[in-house]
Amino acid sequence: MKKTHALLIGNGQTLPAVFLKELAAKADLIVAADGGADRALQAGLTPQIIIGDLDSISAQAKKCVSSENLVFVQNQNNTDLEKSLDWILSHKITSCTLAGFMGGRWDFTFGNLLSVLPYIQRINLFFAGPGWELYPIQKSKRFGCMKGKRVSLIPVRNCMGVCLKGLKYPLQNASLKAGTGRTISNETTGKSFCVELKKGCLFVYKEN
Repeated sequence: MKKTHALLIGNGQTLPAVFLKELAAKADLIVAADGGADRALQAGLTPQIIIGDLDSISAQAKKCVSSENLVFVQNQNNTDLEKSLDWILSHKITSCTLAGFMGGRWDFTFGNLLSVLPYIQRINLFFAGPGWELYPIQKSKRFGCMKGKRVSLIPVRNCMGVCLKGLKYPLQNASLKAGTGRTISNETTGKSFCVELKKGCLFVYKEN
């Protein structure tokens, strides 16, 4: 069977086992970024692939996959998240859920958020946590949702031609500067909403 959607588990905050198993049920492939393998095992999941410089994984976790599926990448110029995304892209996987890349050290959290930006033209990806999802986008996207849920937009580059539909506070052809707080804490009005932009890059945070 062709594998098109991956769950990539990191070594950040500890996530509820039930939540990780729900994500795993929707994935064709479970990948762990280095010590994320231990997080997966703690949740009762066995990763099929483990990738990284393998400096934070336990000896026990290393034994949960065959030697060919323990991918050592000796490159100190990128993170285990980037190493994992490079591998995922090389295997023609088209979408990826990232879990366990927030919390713990805030420098890692901010680094993880920014490090995915060069990848978003080549793969559909988003960060997920209990009750929320965070999508980096640089083109228009429609989202499914429930009514009355919080949505925030966080520009990481200057954005032009921003339109919001299906939210309590719409926008029409707006310009947003990187880091602006103007688009924090909006609210869904139905079962879907749309973010359109002509230029730029932003994160869309949505509560489930």
